[in-house]
Amino acid sequence: MAEMIPATTGPALDHGQADSGRTESGAPPILVQYLRIVLRWKWVILGIIAAALIAGVVLTMLTTKEYTARARLEIRREQANVTNVQSLEGEDAGRSVEFYQTQYALLASRSLAERVADSLKLASDPSFYAAHGMEPPFAVSNGRARRLAEREQRAARRAVVRLLLANVAVKPVRGSSLVDVAYTSQTPAQSARIANAWANEFIVGSIDRRFESTADAREYLEGRLADLRTKLEESERAAVQYANENNIVQLETQEGPDGKTRVQRTLAAADLESLNSALAQAKADRIAAEARLRAAGGTTAAINSATVGALRQRRAEAAAEYARLMVQFEPGYPQAKAVQQQIGALDRAIASEEGRASGTVGADYRQALAREQQLSAQVSQLSQRVSDERAASIQYNIFQRDADTNRQLYDALLQRYKEIGVAGVGVSNVAIVDGAQVPNNPSAPSLPVNLALALLLGTLAAAAVVFALEQIDEGIKDPSQVRRQLGVPLLGSVPDIVDQDVVDQLRDPKSAASEAYFTIRSNLGFATDHGFPRSLLVTSTREAEGKSTAAMGIATVLGRSGSRVLLIDADMRSPSLHSWVGRTNEEGLSNYLAGGNNIDTLVQESPYRNLWTLPAGPIPPSAAELLASNRIVDLIRRMEERFDHVIIDAPPLLGLADATLLARAVEGSAYVVESGTVAARGVRASMDRLRSARRPIFGAILSRLSAANASYGYGYGYGYGYGGQDNAPA
Repeated sequence: MAEMIPATTGPALDHGQADSGRTESGAPPILVQYLRIVLRWKWVILGIIAAALIAGVVLTMLTTKEYTARARLEIRREQANVTNVQSLEGEDAGRSVEFYQTQYALLASRSLAERVADSLKLASDPSFYAAHGMEPPFAVSNGRARRLAEREQRAARRAVVRLLLANVAVKPVRGSSLVDVAYTSQTPAQSARIANAWANEFIVGSIDRRFESTADAREYLEGRLADLRTKLEESERAAVQYANENNIVQLETQEGPDGKTRVQRTLAAADLESLNSALAQAKADRIAAEARLRAAGGTTAAINSATVGALRQRRAEAAAEYARLMVQFEPGYPQAKAVQQQIGALDRAIASEEGRASGTVGADYRQALAREQQLSAQVSQLSQRVSDERAASIQYNIFQRDADTNRQLYDALLQRYKEIGVAGVGVSNVAIVDGAQVPNNPSAPSLPVNLALALLLGTLAAAAVVFALEQIDEGIKDPSQVRRQLGVPLLGSVPDIVDQDVVDQLRDPKSAASEAYFTIRSNLGFATDHGFPRSLLVTSTREAEGKSTAAMGIATVLGRSGSRVLLIDADMRSPSLHSWVGRTNEEGLSNYLAGGNNIDTLVQESPYRNLWTLPAGPIPPSAAELLASNRIVDLIRRMEERFDHVIIDAPPLLGLADATLLARAVEGSAYVVESGTVAARGVRASMDRLRSARRPIFGAILSRLSAANASYGYGYGYGYGYGGQDNAPA
């Protein structure tokens, strides 16, 4: 519910707070404000957009047709390596984030455009220039271009490169390794030809770049290899020379896992190893011979002889046979005698063999001892030689390590040099998926695209124009602007009823005008502590803003509610109320102010219920002089005693002092502002003049409000009547 404030300050109806759809500052939501602006300037907006669309159609029809041919490439991150040789780039070079961006930049590079221009000889091709709507920078004779000077050739080549770069487009296919290379010109065949050449030259160029990238590396490695080859020869020659000087004969060498040469065997070491083995065997033989020699002096000297052992085995068998025969026969038995003779022969043979064996044991021992001594002397000699060789091998190993190091460096650089030579050999990571076909339909101009662009530009232009018009237009168009720009409450909004009969509208209680003035009357009921003001001045900034209609409407509504109302036409410069009530203007306020005292004869009863009027009367020479007297104050006081309310239709404030003089005699004023006409600063200036009478301004009435500018009202809000939710009493 709206608050009541003292009459000295006017009503404090916070219409913004009464409306939940408004912001705390009283302004409607920003989208609602934009909608109202669009509706207000809809014909301007539609006109600008229509003009832009027409311009788009005209430009589309006049623009030369262009044709775009597209070649699709696949760019793989991993490059096939036929030689299985690592290139100069790292393994993760193709997996880096910048890989594809680099490829796209290379596809649109100037160097690639130069390759295409050179491969197709576009600088001397008149059809290329014709495909771009240009004249060739050289003369044509007999179907051939004349030979250009070197300077002119460079200029033509630069012009061709600029044209190529300006008409090529690199468009990656999102989410894949595919990329489209599109070329646009006025000739379909030329577009397809250049698009295909662009794709082919990109593949060839990528391979060339790989070969060129190794040129510096190969040149550097060649110099390093020459230096290392010389050092390797010198270090190997020094090692061999030192080995010869120190009698170091290598029989076996081995290269370790670290690439170093290790000497496994030398000649002296091999000889020492062989002699040492022979010495060990000789020692064993000498020990065995010595044992046999010692055993030869006993009874069993020949036991270990193999021959003696065999004879003894045979004798034992013969003795056993003889013993068996003795069991059955006599000693003289022939077979027994034969066995006995055999035993005797075996005994003699055993004795002879034992004698011979005892003689050879000593000879074997002496021979074994001599061989052992000889081998021992040779081993000692070779041991000293090996010791000397080991001492000399320290310096030899130094020479050998130097040679090994140089050899390793040389082999590594030589291998890398060979690898770089074949590193660029491989399958290209770029492949043509779809070659460019000669386009059948033009790609530009596109009528839908141009219309969309024209619509966008037209909308932007319309927005700019509407913004400028809104900035220029300072009129109050929205009821929410009243409090923000004028600093007074909004008493109500009156619909635009210019094209309708005002009198008929006011007589009909259900009309939009009657509903609007009833709202104003309700809001003024909270203007003072005793309700509706006893006396009220209705004025405006300039004429024809609807102040007389507002005064008549408020008075009519008050009369219908049962109050006795006097409506005074104080606009003695341009009186009009007498015609609305069907009365004459022969006598009126001007007569009373000029000195007449019979006020009763001047007040006239109107056709409206409980409404009396006081016409303006004859137009005086100086209305301000009549109003400057105290008679107007006395008149209002007398009328307040006879009527419940006195409504004064005052002249406008602009350039006149009448309203300010009349304000002295009333409790307060209601200010009428025509929607969208008078600048807000002019209204504020006029209100400041009205406040000089030290009477409050209860609020503003926004007149002639169109449906497009109304926050709520006829056709809005409830959908019943006109009553403004903004203006209804709480």
